[in-house]
Amino acid sequence: MRKLKTLMLTTVLALPLAGTAMAQQAPVPQITVTGEASVQAVPDMATVSLGVTTVAATAAEAMAANTAALAQVIEQLKAAGIEPRDLQTASLSLNPNWTGYDSSSNQPQTITGYTASNQLSVRVREVGKLGAVLDAAITDGANTLNGISFELASPRPVLDQARKAATEDARARAELLAAAAGVKLGRVLSISEGGGYGGPMPMFKADAASAPVPVEAGEIGLSAAVTVTYEIVQ
Repeated sequence: MRKLKTLMLTTVLALPLAGTAMAQQAPVPQITVTGEASVQAVPDMATVSLGVTTVAATAAEAMAANTAALAQVIEQLKAAGIEPRDLQTASLSLNPNWTGYDSSSNQPQTITGYTASNQLSVRVREVGKLGAVLDAAITDGANTLNGISFELASPRPVLDQARKAATEDARARAELLAAAAGVKLGRVLSISEGGGYGGPMPMFKADAASAPVPVEAGEIGLSAAVTVTYEIVQ
């Protein structure tokens, strides 16, 4: 009976010792790198920010003139092929115009009129029609143009190319570092898309021979970053 108790005690004490040995195992040597890549593509869509700014003696007159002018611009945009779903009000404002303060006569500022502004965001789904769309808008009342951005209707395929290239770049960087350290790469321990991807970067120029409004889309660059952790094999 005493021998049985001794054996049982020995077995119970062996378990914590085994757990301690496992906890003391060295961590797996590893290396973490980030690969980056950018892919250029020709944009097939554009978004234009344009609008109408009007000035009048009263707030009502400024807003009425602005509304009439913008309505005409919208009609011309639709006639140029822009669908209603591609027209969106970006901003609407009405502000008084103040005269400067005269310190010599101690006269306060006064309102000399009002400025109304209504800005539209216009999506052009065919880049080739962008010049004609701008011409139609400016000819019929639009007097402010705040910029043009180019984009892709379906950016996923281009982004996937950038992600693949970024993964290959990460592998190349890891192999370079491993060779310099005199070790080899083992299995992939983790992989993640770090930092997201950069949005389209418009690069465009004017062409004096184009008509009616000279605009060239050029190319846009979509980028990706991938972080990969490899096991190091001695």
